[in-house]
Amino acid sequence: MVEGLIGQKVAMTQVFNDDGSVTPATVIKAGPCVVVQRKTKEKDGYSAAQMALVEAKPHRKANKPTAGHFKRASLPPARMLREFPVADDDAVKEGDSILATIFSKDDKVSVTGISKGKGFAGVVKRHHFRGGAAAHGSMFHRAPGSIGSSAFPSRVLKGMRAAGHMGDRRVTVRNLRILHVDPDNHVIVVKGAVPGRDGAYVLIRRGRGK
Repeated sequence: MVEGLIGQKVAMTQVFNDDGSVTPATVIKAGPCVVVQRKTKEKDGYSAAQMALVEAKPHRKANKPTAGHFKRASLPPARMLREFPVADDDAVKEGDSILATIFSKDDKVSVTGISKGKGFAGVVKRHHFRGGAAAHGSMFHRAPGSIGSSAFPSRVLKGMRAAGHMGDRRVTVRNLRILHVDPDNHVIVVKGAVPGRDGAYVLIRRGRGK
């Protein structure tokens, strides 16, 4: 069976437990997905299922190569296309629908998405530097401090934490527990937060933790 799904982040919410405590949670529209291409070790060198996310609004701006790829599988073009590994002897084939029912309550999943872009940020916001003294006369409030030696090696070493573009990068949050599965509406609710804005695409994979 395919180990994951393509989905969209709907919004964050909270779940009230029986003891009155509150758990922060994220609602994700998980699928439905359809298998566009089945890759095998004999033909492609590895075993995987290439899946597309089925959306309410069709993809009307697909170029000719993309349209032809979907036409070969007798499917309409989709915006989101990703691959998930499957076992060699798995019976998954082109045209199969993969739904949220592959997950169940209390399963652990890892969610991958693109984090919110926050533009150019300094070291205090971007890397949580402490900053300097805030007293009168101090001229070192939010500066990074020393970034290297002068005599040797006479350059700034790679990887030095500095100000720059913050966010808008691929982030994976691992082992989130599923609180609820709604197969009729293709929705799952996971504990905690997942990367990205509301409406962003995410990849949901089965977690490896307990």
